[in-house]
Amino acid sequence: MSDELLSKSATEIGALIRDKQVSPVEVTRQSLDYARSKNEQINAFVSFRDEQALAEAAQAEKEIAAGEVRGPLHGVPMALKDNLYVAGEVTTMSSKIHGEFVSEHDATTVAKLREAGVVVTGKLNMHEYAWGIDNNSPHFGPVHNPWNLDKVPGGSSGGSGAAVAADMSFSTLGTDTAGSIRIPSSANGLVGLKPTHGRVSKFGCFPLAWTLDHIGPMSKTVADAAAMLGAIAGFDRRDPTSVDAPVDDYLAGLGGDPTGLVIGVEEDYFFRDVDSEIERLVRARIDDLVARGATVKKVQIPSLRYSEWTELATSLSEASAIHHQDLLDRPQDMGSDIRFLFYLGELFSSVDYLQAQQARRQIKQEFTAALADVDVIMAPTLPVMAPDIGSEVADLNGSPVDLVQAFIRYTGPSNLTGLPALTVPAGLNDGLPVGLQLIGKAFDESTLLRVGGYVEESDPMGGSRAPHSASPVSAV
Repeated sequence: MSDELLSKSATEIGALIRDKQVSPVEVTRQSLDYARSKNEQINAFVSFRDEQALAEAAQAEKEIAAGEVRGPLHGVPMALKDNLYVAGEVTTMSSKIHGEFVSEHDATTVAKLREAGVVVTGKLNMHEYAWGIDNNSPHFGPVHNPWNLDKVPGGSSGGSGAAVAADMSFSTLGTDTAGSIRIPSSANGLVGLKPTHGRVSKFGCFPLAWTLDHIGPMSKTVADAAAMLGAIAGFDRRDPTSVDAPVDDYLAGLGGDPTGLVIGVEEDYFFRDVDSEIERLVRARIDDLVARGATVKKVQIPSLRYSEWTELATSLSEASAIHHQDLLDRPQDMGSDIRFLFYLGELFSSVDYLQAQQARRQIKQEFTAALADVDVIMAPTLPVMAPDIGSEVADLNGSPVDLVQAFIRYTGPSNLTGLPALTVPAGLNDGLPVGLQLIGKAFDESTLLRVGGYVEESDPMGGSRAPHSASPVSAV
């Protein structure tokens, strides 16, 4: 097998496995060997499952040989973020406190991927307890962006984003409380989908903030994201936030053309204080769709001006409640960044929290009203580019801005509303990927994926791939 196979998407390698052109055992062995060889450079993995993964791959090979194909991901190896429980194995949450935690059960998403025939190769680095956006872990070390090893990969699913971009995993799952699927997907040139709140079960995922948490795919292509969502979506009575809603065939729903598509653009919030080159690339992708038959309609969501405070009041309060006892008993075992945030969260009063929920309700109502007149809302995923590892600021058109505040500014509103949001690559800025974000109607991930596919068809990345991947391709 050549390294070129590792650069294929999950659905592409799945088709080769299904057609018996390659063996899932050989694909898994090469994926593991390659990931190990790259890990000193990227630091995406915290653990490997060589023996278990090869056994799972052998089982998949037997099933496929017998004609028992489970779907488009059968036999495909991939690693998972280290806050998703795998039964009988350590899940650390990239923490010292839970460094030896072993769950008795799989997370529902892990169990569903197993049912789809996915081979789990290991666990991926993340920001401690998923509460951060640079993935600079005091316990496992920083994850490096495969496009530029000096740059942050985004977080908290930074190991997930870097692993897929570097071809160390064919696809993966991330978790998203204020943007932690979309931030690293944007920074690593991937497709990242935060589904509607309640679409995907969170049972067996260590929580950050109960009402804001989501789990979703981080993939090389829109088709991969569609296949991943199809595998993990569905009602789960063990998750009290799970919603019993019909699950579409997301992969089959791709295709068509953008004729008649109505794109919503909210100028006052999503195009304010944004890097000029990011704005140019995002608007160019919108113009591409207009040239193919779409139309643009301006929308207004005035309450977005409260979203940053509302997101912080909600996430900090809920996270501090979850970690309250450890904050009392073992604060010295937490990274200094998250310890500060948990202490900060204990300063919010019940009045603050409830007022935030009132603002949250208003924001959701205004989004729902705006989406009634358009198919999707388009915006930049991030307003700034990824800075160097260790930096607490980012550059915004020549001025330094707080990194955390900047990175979650455009992604946080979709966690507050629970509406689905997708990021797709929009192009390159100085050799680093830029993401375009699509926000859609509740439980209408099919439209988001279809429209994301239209953007993907225009090849905004010009065929370029990360320099630190199995088959790097430089931008023309």
